Amino acid sequence: QVPFVESGGGLVQPGGSLRLSCVGDGAIFNIATMAWYRQTPGEQRELVAAINGVGGTTYVDSVEGRFTISRDNAKNTMYLQMNDLKPEDTAVYYCNLYRPQDSYWGQGTQVTVPS
Repeated sequence: QVPFVESGGGLVQPGGSLRLSCVGDGAIFNIATMAWYRQTPGEQRELVAAINGVGGTTYVDSVEGRFTISRDNAKNTMYLQMNDLKPEDTAVYYCNLYRPQDSYWGQGTQVTVPS
């Protein structure tokens, strides 16, 4: 059973916003540095943003200033607020540990920003 489930993706016009959610297994989620990743067909999965247990964050340069990662440990949930979306943000978005475990990859959630 995959411990993380992503949701919140969709089709949005350039400049629009979406908020992704990742609900996790509490035993894993609450002690882990978590991360959002994304993947487009034919490309390797890319780290987008990460957040540690005390709220420290890091972002890939391409989303810095547009995306915000956050977590609510009481709800075992991590979020990715995505603003000013661009066509190059189109991808399937996944959550996993910052040091990802192969068995933890879920189905992801599709984000599509048409050009």
